[in-house]
Amino acid sequence: MELKKYNFKDDGKIPNNKLPLLLYKGAFIESGEEAANMLEENFTSNNWKNSWRNGVYDFHHYHSNTHEVLGVYSGKALLHLGGEEGEKIEVVAGDIIVIPAGVGHKNLGSENFKIVGAYPDGRDYNMNYGKEGERPSS
Repeated sequence: MELKKYNFKDDGKIPNNKLPLLLYKGAFIESGEEAANMLEENFTSNNWKNSWRNGVYDFHHYHSNTHEVLGVYSGKALLHLGGEEGEKIEVVAGDIIVIPAGVGHKNLGSENFKIVGAYPDGRDYNMNYGKEGERPSS
């Protein structure tokens, strides 16, 4: 497993976060439903709850009120992380991404891409898009 850290600055639309986005490349070897079940169980046992299975939206968005963890259990995707000024990073089955609150993410293209997502303490998440007037107050 390889840990990569990415820091993104506020770009005026996407606030991002002082905390780094963490990408654990090759964090697990299971795949498919076995991997999805394993991810849900491990996330829950570490208090990352309110899990779901799907993908990443194809537009920039962020959650201002909670961090998010994503476990890729199938396929691959090119994600644009940190907003328009951020980085384009390929993720594949076996990767885990920890996205701090405020960090933008968008799917630029994928093949058979499936993830399990979850939130600390099972928090509900909000959806923000970098539009004027939606930024959280300091």
